[in-house]
Amino acid sequence: MATPSIAGQAELHTFHCLHGCPLGAAGVDDIIVREIYTLASNDLTKMADWVAYRVTPASIGPSGERKWVADPWLLPEETLEPEDYEGAPHALGIDRGHQAPLAGLSGTPFAADTNILSNITPQGSALNQGAWQRLEARENDLARKENIAVYVLTGPLFERVLAPLPRSDERHRVPSGYWKVVVTQDGRLAAFVMDTATPRSVDYCSTTVSLDDVELRSRLELFPRLANRSFSELSSALGCAE
Repeated sequence: MATPSIAGQAELHTFHCLHGCPLGAAGVDDIIVREIYTLASNDLTKMADWVAYRVTPASIGPSGERKWVADPWLLPEETLEPEDYEGAPHALGIDRGHQAPLAGLSGTPFAADTNILSNITPQGSALNQGAWQRLEARENDLARKENIAVYVLTGPLFERVLAPLPRSDERHRVPSGYWKVVVTQDGRLAAFVMDTATPRSVDYCSTTVSLDDVELRSRLELFPRLANRSFSELSSALGCAE
């Protein structure tokens, strides 16, 4: 089993991050490296500032059981617990939204790790079951169709204040939106930003943005080991017309 590691701005090497893991996260982050993802858990927001994962044809499987657990590698005051989400889906219209996805990683022996709450955020139900889910499915389709590894970085945005989880006894913040960057080893990239209130019917292709926009809004440097930041477009391979 992998062991947790903690770093500030130290350079982190993990195969989940194609060109180095993001830099610029808060100094209150705990860097958690698991077999199927790496994340930076923020002690203040109780959400991951970023999550990195890799989808391959072999990693994909049916969406499995959702058994929510607090992160055993974090202190109780650093993470949310299952009871913190009680009543929130009805009160706030949210789902427990995976950042590293269950279906894209359920072909591995470690699929249950996607249900650890450091990998979960209170995400708008319509977004989670709509555009976000469809984009995740396209990540899987791309990995299968081209028989490649698809690398993904994703995380929350806090651009306005939203109501907290009503029964949580932990201080936290509910994200107002989410960003996602999908990249391949041959130099293609697509970036997206979606508001948590995005209606179910919205086409994820309408949420494409530039890499610079994601980095500006997330306050992260996403590819610190990459000297040449010239990418070709990946959105068409994810189902978006050029």
